[in-house]
Amino acid sequence: MAVAGGLGRPGRPSRGMSKQTQKTISNIKITVICGFITILVLRGTVGVDFISFPGGGGIEAAADAKVFEDIERILREIRSDSEPDEEDQIFDASSGNSTTMRFEEMKNYTLGPSITRWNSKRRKWMSQNPGFPSHDARGNPKILLVTGSAPGPCDNPAGDHNLLKSTKNKIDYCRIHGIEIVHNMAHLDRELSGYWSKLPLLRRLMLSHPEVEWVWWMDSDALFTDMAFELPLERYEASNLVIHGYQDLLWKQRSWIALNTGSFLLRNCQWSMELLDAWAPMGPKGRVREAAGKVLTASLTGRPAFEADDQSALIHLLLTQTDRWWEKVYVENQYFLHGFWAGLVDRYEEMMEKHHPGLGDERWPFVTHFVGCKPCGSYGDYPVEQCLAGMERAFNFADNQVLRLYGFRHRSLASPKVKPVANRTVSPLDAKEAALKMDAKIET
Repeated sequence: MAVAGGLGRPGRPSRGMSKQTQKTISNIKITVICGFITILVLRGTVGVDFISFPGGGGIEAAADAKVFEDIERILREIRSDSEPDEEDQIFDASSGNSTTMRFEEMKNYTLGPSITRWNSKRRKWMSQNPGFPSHDARGNPKILLVTGSAPGPCDNPAGDHNLLKSTKNKIDYCRIHGIEIVHNMAHLDRELSGYWSKLPLLRRLMLSHPEVEWVWWMDSDALFTDMAFELPLERYEASNLVIHGYQDLLWKQRSWIALNTGSFLLRNCQWSMELLDAWAPMGPKGRVREAAGKVLTASLTGRPAFEADDQSALIHLLLTQTDRWWEKVYVENQYFLHGFWAGLVDRYEEMMEKHHPGLGDERWPFVTHFVGCKPCGSYGDYPVEQCLAGMERAFNFADNQVLRLYGFRHRSLASPKVKPVANRTVSPLDAKEAALKMDAKIET
């Protein structure tokens, strides 16, 4: 395959040759191979030996071996001659222009047609469509929680069950707080797979739901564990991106874990459209993502050598284009918009003894995020059993806060079984008033 500005590999068809011609040549070669194989089969099974000589068994065996070697060689040539699809072509790393071309592709990649004047278009649309209010029943700006999972089943049989519980957990929180929710299972952009798939999804949802003020992304391996805590939206009136992190890690250390993109809020506005466009170019799978990964590893402290990920790309973008973006970014760490699971799941009983829901911080974490666990996959940074046990505890810890509305709780944080904690049938309306106090202490 020829590389722009360089020579093609020897023995490879020229770029000018049509794919149909190349396929025809390959078919002819395969036909020849089939002829060789037919002769060998006939000799071995029918006993045709008209081209053999008495006492020549060794010579025949050597000849047969030679034929098989020729077959293997021709097959290798056919494989090397096969022209890959345009989308899967990989440029020769030895070419002087390959890196330049990767970065040109990175520079030119977009999520779609450019969006301009989105703020004014949103306002006009909402004024013409009063049936789609931009605020909820309590007067808060409308929020759309977005999560997702792969379109196929999990490698680990227990993974699908955990995804179901994770989705139920999010539905429970949204129902309690009047938030709309979308669970996506479709890949909207074939180039942005894996952790990058959230970017085209968020853009499409903002364009499709102009009445929504905030789009809130949450990974499927993150659970709400404080069902009473509410986002302090008034704190973010001047911000367009709210993300958990630490500014010291960002500015002083340039750490690749200074921010966490497992849970963040993005305002539906022109600024966010432009941020997504600037964020996405490192994401296309294959050579672009691999080349971008090298840039990010060189740029950020502590980052291992692997392909570009959305979190590192965002951090790099904010560090290198600070004047363009930073004014509208709010780095949140006063509560756990993202809480690392390993230091939390074994302390839930202690939290229930000493504290109550509604705090959102280390005393009662708002979100417990199972970073490094791959419950749906076949690998992870932590043992699968440890991850699944932690997820069970986190789910039941949160579910107890929901079940008490109905007078039940889990027998233990490790058990899906429940038990009644009070007789709420005598005066159900009084019991409901008590149960609606979501920040009340949990009965143990």
